[in-house]
Amino acid sequence: MAADVTMKFGHVGAPGSLFEATANHYAACVAEKSGGKVEVQTFGSSQLGKDKELLQKLKLGQVDFALPSSVMSSVDGIFGVFEMPYIIKDRDHMRRVQDAMMDKFQTAANNNGYHIVGLAENGFRHITNNTRPVNVPADLQGIKLRTPNGEWRVKMFQHYGANPTPMAFSDVFTALQTGVIDGQENPYAQIASAKFQEVQKYLSITGHVYTPAYILASKKHLDGQSDEVKAVLSDCAGETQTFTYETAAALETELLDVIKEAGVEVNEADKDAFIAASTPIYDAFAAEVEGGQALIDAVLALAGSS
Repeated sequence: MAADVTMKFGHVGAPGSLFEATANHYAACVAEKSGGKVEVQTFGSSQLGKDKELLQKLKLGQVDFALPSSVMSSVDGIFGVFEMPYIIKDRDHMRRVQDAMMDKFQTAANNNGYHIVGLAENGFRHITNNTRPVNVPADLQGIKLRTPNGEWRVKMFQHYGANPTPMAFSDVFTALQTGVIDGQENPYAQIASAKFQEVQKYLSITGHVYTPAYILASKKHLDGQSDEVKAVLSDCAGETQTFTYETAAALETELLDVIKEAGVEVNEADKDAFIAASTPIYDAFAAEVEGGQALIDAVLALAGSS
């Protein structure tokens, strides 16, 4: 039986990445819950476009779902709150933020033509490079570091003393291999699936930013679906989030071993030194984003004792 509705899900994750696992889980859930009436076809490795292109294609109706993370700060300044260093303590904290504040984020997405069907994650980010181990921010001095296309990550690494270079994820391996850049920062799942451990000498465990990922649709195109289809898409997003969090937690242990086995030298960075160096980024966000300080305060208030 052919599906009644066929939808395309594009993302930038490589085979074996958390993004791939998330998109595939979502597709399987939708097929099952809709009794085969809705088919979600997944396309990874930037096949349907890089993050910014996917955002455009959603609006044009050429793609039905994307899985952006850091790039959401370019959609609306409010999403930049997740770019603040060390603001999200752990996944339980993220869930509390989601429960208490999702309406704010959804409104911002809707106002820009998008709808957040649900949350997944990119994860806790760490720094790899070929110059030296990074223990404190001063160790980043002069290091050419790839960042995603988000202004806050660039500002953050400028404050830390690095030379941040925004670049699409699909271009990073070659840029590292050829020495165009010295390093990059990503969660283990992205580092290992993209095989950065093959072209990097040092991994410094900084955990400087936790990036949620968003199962994102076009508001207009989603509104055109039946209530029955919308319910399936929403239910599966919730189930997928739980799957993603569990998978991510397991991968954090497994993939660190994979990276170490490739011969990468690993060190635990001095997080307190990074936190101390992060005050100017919080100040800038509070000054530049409308309601920025209130957003920061609201997120931090939900940290609890975790």
